[in-house]
Amino acid sequence: MMQGNSIRKVLWYLFPILTLGFVSCDTTTFTIPKGWHRSTNKVKLITADELVFKAMFDDSAIYTTVDPTNQGDINKLYGFSDCTSQHQKNSARFGWRWLKNQLEILTYTYVDGVRYSKSFGAVPLNETLDYAIRIQGDKYLFTLGTQSITMDRGCSDTGLIKYMLWPYFGGDETAPHEITIWLEEQD
Repeated sequence: MMQGNSIRKVLWYLFPILTLGFVSCDTTTFTIPKGWHRSTNKVKLITADELVFKAMFDDSAIYTTVDPTNQGDINKLYGFSDCTSQHQKNSARFGWRWLKNQLEILTYTYVDGVRYSKSFGAVPLNETLDYAIRIQGDKYLFTLGTQSITMDRGCSDTGLIKYMLWPYFGGDETAPHEITIWLEEQD
């Protein structure tokens, strides 16, 4: 008889495969290897002014940093560069961290080279949630489920060329173990 954790792991890997025939979305499992920051180095340019996706974290999102002061660092989930500039100049993405024994989701932006974030609060592991980042003039509208947070933006133009920002661990430290994040981009 399989234990609950084993069943969840099997469902984690089978769910994206089983749903491919029912949705017209781009489903990807991103893996950040132990000792790395990045999940991928691929480049994808976009001009859309919104990013809508579903995401799920499993138990691999639980971690402890080597330096306790780094535990509050924000890891990056998904987003895009903006304002025809590098992402550490202008960008919008969701962030996440394991803090106080819970998975916290945050906004994570750069506006003219200054970083800002706001917390949505804790979310459950092993549950698929709806996320969106929408450009609205000189603001970003971040949505997680039914909650929304508005953040400033470094420009007000729309339809600009942007590049995708993929799952990333850190801050200062690299992933302490393999971390898996499931993402499904919505049309």
